[in-house]
Amino acid sequence: MRRLLATVLAFAVSTPAVAALAPGARAPDFTTRGAIAGKVVGVHLAEQLKRGPVVLYFFPAAFTGGCNAEARAFAEKVDAFRAAGATVIGMSADNVADLQRFSSSECAGKFAVASAGPKVVAGYDVALGKEVKGRQVTSRTSYVIGRDGRIVSVYSDMNPTEHVTRSLAAVQRLGTR
Repeated sequence: MRRLLATVLAFAVSTPAVAALAPGARAPDFTTRGAIAGKVVGVHLAEQLKRGPVVLYFFPAAFTGGCNAEARAFAEKVDAFRAAGATVIGMSADNVADLQRFSSSECAGKFAVASAGPKVVAGYDVALGKEVKGRQVTSRTSYVIGRDGRIVSVYSDMNPTEHVTRSLAAVQRLGTR
């Protein structure tokens, strides 16, 4: 019995959490501010979708170990995402000033990182249930959104290692449809 319970617990801990927005659901539109290469920019999901699919990845907080590694990994693969026709946008509940620095240092100026307000956090069901410095912390969840505004793929796991690989594979599969 103990072995069965240990196996079930190990599986539950190792299995990524499921986000509320399942494939096929309509992605909530939003307009917010963010930064690319340290410059403040407006980010409007509907405008980005006119260009092609969007990889919208939420991360807990700028300048933390896992988030830095994830941003660098997306930056390294941004050309592959672009070749597949997709735009990458990072999102967290960080303020725009912090994201300006983060966009230059960790994202290498290669893609936008934007500030997710409470409405966006709730709409994408990415609240981690923690607050740091008076702001919500988001879960680490990556959505691939098709040009039609529908969720194609979702991956939610606090470990950053698989987000880039899974998101890129989902975007590349879109090209074969």
